[in-house]
Amino acid sequence: MEYMAEPADRSPGHILCCECGVPISPNPANICVACLRSKVDISQGIPKQVSISFCKQCQRYFQPPATWVQCALESRELLALCLKKLKTPLSKVRLVDAGFVWTEPHSKRLKVKLTIQKEVMNGAILQQVFVVDYVVQSQMCGDCHRVEAKDFWKSIVQVRQKTLHKKTFYYLEQLILKYAMHQNTLRIKEIHDGLDFYYSSKQHAQKMVEFLHCTVPCRSKASQRLISQDIHSNTYNYKSTFSVEIVPICKDNVVCLSPKLAQSLGNMSQICVCIRVTSAVHLIDPNTLQVADVDGNTFWSHPFNSLCHPKQLEEFIVMECSVVRNLKRNAGAGTISKKHTLGEVWVQKTSEMDTDKQYFCRTHLGHLLNPGDLVLGFDLANCNLNDEHVNKMNPDRIPDVVLIKKSYDRTKRQRRRNWKLKELARERENVDTDDERQYQDFLEDLEEDETIRKNINIYRDSTIPVESDTDDEGAPRISLAEMLEDLHISQDATGEEGASMMTS
Repeated sequence: MEYMAEPADRSPGHILCCECGVPISPNPANICVACLRSKVDISQGIPKQVSISFCKQCQRYFQPPATWVQCALESRELLALCLKKLKTPLSKVRLVDAGFVWTEPHSKRLKVKLTIQKEVMNGAILQQVFVVDYVVQSQMCGDCHRVEAKDFWKSIVQVRQKTLHKKTFYYLEQLILKYAMHQNTLRIKEIHDGLDFYYSSKQHAQKMVEFLHCTVPCRSKASQRLISQDIHSNTYNYKSTFSVEIVPICKDNVVCLSPKLAQSLGNMSQICVCIRVTSAVHLIDPNTLQVADVDGNTFWSHPFNSLCHPKQLEEFIVMECSVVRNLKRNAGAGTISKKHTLGEVWVQKTSEMDTDKQYFCRTHLGHLLNPGDLVLGFDLANCNLNDEHVNKMNPDRIPDVVLIKKSYDRTKRQRRRNWKLKELARERENVDTDDERQYQDFLEDLEEDETIRKNINIYRDSTIPVESDTDDEGAPRISLAEMLEDLHISQDATGEEGASMMTS
């Protein structure tokens, strides 16, 4: 008979805790976990409450020594920012895990749950979990402080145009809004003949100047003034000024070109009409329909001025109109406009209807005019023209009347206008009573010129009922397809302010 030996039990033995006598597995300290934690606190030296700075205006957190960073709630970036506040105390322990504990978003409290390990008595490793409470304190960052001060600026862009009409500025305002070029401005101030844009850095001002050179024909020059200096660190504090001058020509101006410039543009007539101003001055010859574009460099090399004031526009009535066909073109002639039709018209001033005095002229509005229509134009025959190029011209080459645009009932157009534009928030120094009339002229130009409309954002006005695209007089209007829906944050998805999304 053989005896089988039972396998020995290889389970580890137990010892008694030297403090409380509880059986425990052997460890280097020979103390149970409860007694060890009562004797040793590995989180000692790590602050349980820390303050963190937050800017309400720009929604950024302060990261020492001088950086403000954008962080979402419970994001990895915000967690890294919170742990950096404890960088020195955490260097003495081993960080195992870290995570956010949910708190109310408006409580101004952030709670981070930390798991740390540390070697204690006789090589025993102790792990502990605790929560650090971060108090969010409001502090305005330097950038927002400069914005709120409104008087602190480092660069200014002064935009000027020496004209009596603000059509170009209204067009420029819409371009700035479309491309959000006003976001970095500290403030915008409107003065008599232009706008001033204030910036906190020179780079933002230079970006604005580059934008202006791309959108309107202009020239600029820069200057700077020393405010303070530190001779020890060799640092200087300057205030920069950028002066931008836009060409003094607006839409519907009658201009007289120099003979050299007229020849270089395709032997066109010296008397021309400006049909629009975008990145260049677009001119048309009312005698031949020849068009030409004059950019900023060309204009400053061969400058020309407007012959008549916008208030000198007079109303004429069309007595007779005929379309000119098969016009003979001279050698070297430039491009002919396809959107206009050359016409020969007899017109009479509405203020001289009791007389039989009529004027004959050629016009680029042959496709719009019919006998009995009203048209606006300049009477050059009875006008005192003070221009060096006109004085040298042969009087037979100066037309008696230059027609600009067809006239419609302004009151009816305003009442049926179902669209609107946004405006820049700016300070006004002097409000001119003529500004409203000029703004209405700009709105009418948008309705008549599709090329300008493509460059700006037009918003539908929900307060005006939708009608047909053309009214009874045939005045041009903007179609609904060209309009954008204006976004109102106060309205919810149901379309009504304050309406509830839930139904009980």
